[in-house]
Amino acid sequence: MFTTLISVAQLQSMQTSGAPLLVLDCTFDLMNPPAGYAQYVEQHIAGAQHADLDKHLATHDPALRVNGGRHPLPQREVFAAWLQSVGVNQDTQVVVYDRNGMNYCGRLWWMLKWCGHDAVAVLDGGLQAWMNASGALASGAEAAHAPGNFALREPLVKLVTTAAVSAHLNDGTQTLIDARGAPRYRGEVEPLDPVAGHIPGALNRPFNNNLNADGFFKNADELRTEFTALLGSAKPETVVHHCGSGVSAVPNVLAMEVAGLGRTALYAGSWSEWCNTPGLPCEKS
Repeated sequence: MFTTLISVAQLQSMQTSGAPLLVLDCTFDLMNPPAGYAQYVEQHIAGAQHADLDKHLATHDPALRVNGGRHPLPQREVFAAWLQSVGVNQDTQVVVYDRNGMNYCGRLWWMLKWCGHDAVAVLDGGLQAWMNASGALASGAEAAHAPGNFALREPLVKLVTTAAVSAHLNDGTQTLIDARGAPRYRGEVEPLDPVAGHIPGALNRPFNNNLNADGFFKNADELRTEFTALLGSAKPETVVHHCGSGVSAVPNVLAMEVAGLGRTALYAGSWSEWCNTPGLPCEKS
C-alpha cells in the first residue's frame, strides 16, 4: 500500500500487477478553471479519470460545505458519494497527480485520508515525470468505471476550524505554517482575497519549497532538516498548515509526513476564511 508518494516505476508496476487501482488527474488552473479539464482531455495518463477542484473537491453550496473560504470542503458524505461514482472501492489503491507541481492533487490525497482511506499516494513528479519516462498517455474522456463500494471510516487526518485556530492563537499549543508565497504572506500583494497579510504568529513555508530542481519531492532527510529549522523549538505535533484556501497547504502536510515528522493538521478555511471573519487579527511583516 502506498500512502504518501509513489514513483512512476512503482505505478507502472501496479498497473501490470492487476491490483485494485484508480488513477485520478487533478489538473487545474486557478485563474481559468475550465482549462484544467481541457488539459486533461488533451493529454493524461492512460486510464486516468479527472477530478476537478471546483466541482468535486470543493463546494460552494452553504448547505453542503463544512468550512468557509474560497474552496470550502464538501461534507464527507457528499465526497464519499463522488468517490463511489468514480469507482473507488474499500481496497482500491488510489494514485493522484497533476501537472501543477503536485499542488492540486494534494487536496484529493488529503480528502481521501479525511474520509478514512489511507491507500492514496501522490505521483512524484506529476505528469511531467510520467511523460519523461515514456508512460502510456491518452486523450479524450475515459470510460466511466463501475460504481465502487467506498464507505466512510474514521478520519485519518485532523481538520482544524477557524474557531479552533483563533482560540489557540496565543496559548502556545499550535504552530501555524502558511504555505503561500512570501510576498502574499508578508502582505505586499494579495491577488485573490480582500485583505493582505497573514495570521499573527504564522511561519512561512511556500509549498513549492518541497520540490527539488527536477520537480520531485526532496528526500526525507532534506525535508526533515528544513522543517526542523523552520519550527525551531516548536514540536511537529503542534503544527497546523494553511494557505489561501486550504489547497496549497497540503504539500506541506505531505512533506512533513514524508520527512518522518508525523501527520499534521490542516486549517482548510485558511486565509480566505480567516480574513473574511469579523474581529480576527491580521498581520503584515
